[in-house]
Amino acid sequence: MTRAQRKQDHINYALSTGQQRKTGFDEVAFVHQSLPNIAVDETHLQTEIGELKWSSPIFINAMTGGGGETTSKINEELSTLSRETGLAIAVGSQMSALKDPAERKTYEIVRKYNPNGMVFGNLGSEATVQQARDAVEMIEANALQIHLNVIQELTMPEGDRDFRGALDRIMEIADGISVPVIVKETGFGISSEVAESLSHSNISAIDAGGFGGTNFSKIENQRRKRMLDFFDDWGIPTAISIAESHAASLKPILASGGIQNSLDIIKSLGLGASAVGMAGVILKQLLESGLEDTIEEVNQIHTDIRFLMSALGCRRIEDLHRVPMVLSGHVYHWLDVRGLNPGRYSTRTLD
Repeated sequence: MTRAQRKQDHINYALSTGQQRKTGFDEVAFVHQSLPNIAVDETHLQTEIGELKWSSPIFINAMTGGGGETTSKINEELSTLSRETGLAIAVGSQMSALKDPAERKTYEIVRKYNPNGMVFGNLGSEATVQQARDAVEMIEANALQIHLNVIQELTMPEGDRDFRGALDRIMEIADGISVPVIVKETGFGISSEVAESLSHSNISAIDAGGFGGTNFSKIENQRRKRMLDFFDDWGIPTAISIAESHAASLKPILASGGIQNSLDIIKSLGLGASAVGMAGVILKQLLESGLEDTIEEVNQIHTDIRFLMSALGCRRIEDLHRVPMVLSGHVYHWLDVRGLNPGRYSTRTLD
């Protein structure tokens, strides 16, 4: 099977396996503020991650590219969506284009349709410094995601089986390229231990990439004769992974993994994220309803976020890191037994 065929399989299986809603967000609640003392038009959605700045707290997370004309068309529409709504956008892994130059155009189209936007490149932790430079050059990337996908690789019939030296390679890439490096999980969650290790490196941000959304174990298991179904429920739920990462990291935290709506976005930001990635929900909306309806939906999500920020008395995204929240159930229990003091969220104040 070619890489292009595998990329198309990933899209089909991602849509058929769907979103699991095992993120933990339903066990996270805000403390209502009856006197927020704010107007909706005082809220600001601008986002800053170090030197990276864009006009929304949302980014379209890595999904597609390297699958021939099918993924080229999807990337064209996703890029147009990002341009029209102010979202940042990440492409899928560019390794296929580095190994097959014919696939370059499926990635280059993102910059073509969004020449002034915030675009993230993407490679796996097996990449070399030169491959990272080539990936950045290919799409004039503003930043480079390095993805960690151990469980996907183990489940993938033709996947990698050697994960030694990943952190060293990531640090070499961060030293060797001219744009910030974001390290992201691909749906199984960053732990506090991993976040702490990464925070002492020279990367710029960590994407928690939690469990509960698109499940790459289930996707790859569809391609196996003998399924490794013990990995299908493996991982750290997104809400928990954000909290674990935020508690341990000196770097900005990005949130992704099954984030479905504006309330999930606000809860992610409240738990400590500085920006939020959406993938499966946007892809499904785009393919089922078309580009114009998806642009309208994203604009409505931005309005929802402003309403939610107003209800909480938050003028800026960073203010959400200080609003009181109450964690319950499995989320509270996990963080408690991990020694991460989930009660700290409930005693925060904007003052």
